[in-house]
Amino acid sequence: MKRIWVAFYVAGMLFSACQGNKSNNNEAADSTDSIQTADTTSMIVKEVESTDETPMPKAADELFDDFIFNFAANRTLQASRIKFPLKIQRGEEVSYIKKGQWQMEYFFMNQDFYTLLFDSEKEMEHVKETNIQHAVVEKIYFDAKTVKQFVFDRVNGVWMLQEIVHMPMSESHNSSFLYFYEQFASSLEFQSKHLMENVKFIGPDPDDDFAQMEGVITPDTWEAFAPDLPSGMIYNIVYGQPQKETGRKIFVLRGIANGMEMEMTFKHEGGKWKLEKLAT
Repeated sequence: MKRIWVAFYVAGMLFSACQGNKSNNNEAADSTDSIQTADTTSMIVKEVESTDETPMPKAADELFDDFIFNFAANRTLQASRIKFPLKIQRGEEVSYIKKGQWQMEYFFMNQDFYTLLFDSEKEMEHVKETNIQHAVVEKIYFDAKTVKQFVFDRVNGVWMLQEIVHMPMSESHNSSFLYFYEQFASSLEFQSKHLMENVKFIGPDPDDDFAQMEGVITPDTWEAFAPDLPSGMIYNIVYGQPQKETGRKIFVLRGIANGMEMEMTFKHEGGKWKLEKLAT
């Protein structure tokens, strides 16, 4: 594996799926509604609606990722995988949605990517496990400082949406990091002040499609490497029960159709979060 120790301009390679994400970042409106509202219709949404009559393979219930993509793309399947009346919880306030009130939830299907947060590389392996019985899809709204959780359980071998929970961002398992990320995603100056002295970089070798290069990013070269990060609203999926925090967070930006992925590893040190590794 090639090693480099000088700055190399790779900003254009850092996950092109991020570009244009600004139009998808201001979805805070539905966090104030007790009845779920549909996302803005897009070409991608129209395409996934065409699969409404396509039965989901039974094997798709094994991995939660396989299920959630089918759930978000298939209107008929989605309606059959919700426990109605669906419980909506906001603090101590509880309400219910009847089947006729539900509107299609596309999640991240009308954009090119989605985001995930992990506490460790070991936790990332949960994505591939078939024995997970509980999962939560989160919409994290930075403007409203709220988290909207879609809670799923596997019941008799099939995934079912059991309830929707609204909570303040301050009550999230990831609250400390989320408040930090909001600033990190929107300010290059803030980013430069929250880097380790040497940030490890792993990325594709521009001279060899089948090789990767390793190097070090320093604060004075960060601007050339800084990726375009989603802000306003991001997603997260919790596989199983939240794990004990480790003082690290791995922020993953994963392409939906193009197979691209970016990982940013942060460490909590000296009372603040700092970026220690960038991998593309």
